[in-house]
Amino acid sequence: MTEILENLTIRPDATERGDSSTDLLSHVLAQIRLTGERVYSTTLAKRSRLELEPDTAYVCVVTEGVLHAEQDGRTPVVIETGDLVLLPRGAGELRFKAQGTSASVFLCRFRFDPDSLRGMIFALPRCIHIRRSDSAGWLEGIMHFLLVEAGDVQPGAALMISRIIDLAVIRALRTWVHLGNTSGWLGGLADARIASALKAIHERPMQRWSIEALAGIAGMSRSSFCERFTALVGRSPLRYHNEWRLALARDLLARRTARVGEIGLSIGYESEAAFSRAYKSLFGHSPRAEYRLRNVMAN
Repeated sequence: MTEILENLTIRPDATERGDSSTDLLSHVLAQIRLTGERVYSTTLAKRSRLELEPDTAYVCVVTEGVLHAEQDGRTPVVIETGDLVLLPRGAGELRFKAQGTSASVFLCRFRFDPDSLRGMIFALPRCIHIRRSDSAGWLEGIMHFLLVEAGDVQPGAALMISRIIDLAVIRALRTWVHLGNTSGWLGGLADARIASALKAIHERPMQRWSIEALAGIAGMSRSSFCERFTALVGRSPLRYHNEWRLALARDLLARRTARVGEIGLSIGYESEAAFSRAYKSLFGHSPRAEYRLRNVMAN
């Protein structure tokens, strides 16, 4: 049964990049694959709204003017010229409006591939805002190549656009991590010691991890490790481990590569009943209900 989880664990070869134990971002992004669909620009009149498909992922760059990202009950976020907004899970209830004068926006629409780990995608923030001062040195270059390929009718242009959007998403996430505004698995990247423990959990989800073992990997005392992990990631180490195992199980159910009981055993549960209780507690429905839903969708 271990082969099932091996299919979900892709380890980028980082032998020439130094110590790869803390490069959790590469490890996760190797499993969260995306495809760029479209690159285009639009101009908004004063106070007009940017039209976005609510459940579609976007990279948006304001090239002229100012946008406000508005949501009921919250203070609007001001997005100025040169700022980037990454919407990995779609805009949702966010509304983007031009303020003061007209605004021009450069957009990259993309989607995550169906076999990506959905649990990791849903753990990303709804809206990631990177200011111009924080993207200096890479955003203009990426936009330049996107515009070149968007106007290119030569074979391979669509693939080039998709790959460049991929780079834009990775750079935005990496910048967001460096700014220290993160939580969840991204939050753990802010500390190399915590990232080492997170990567161990990701690579060996079946292992019966203890706080002592994970603290040892991080090179920290038990109490310091628990406190730091919970502060950055937003949940305790063992809770995160359990949620990661269940996220893997959810994707295995979506792929319909094994029976429910086999999947539960493959992620370390001793019985299907225990697996079902934990799964329902996290996702709100049983793994069998998930499995039936995927069968219906497949047919």
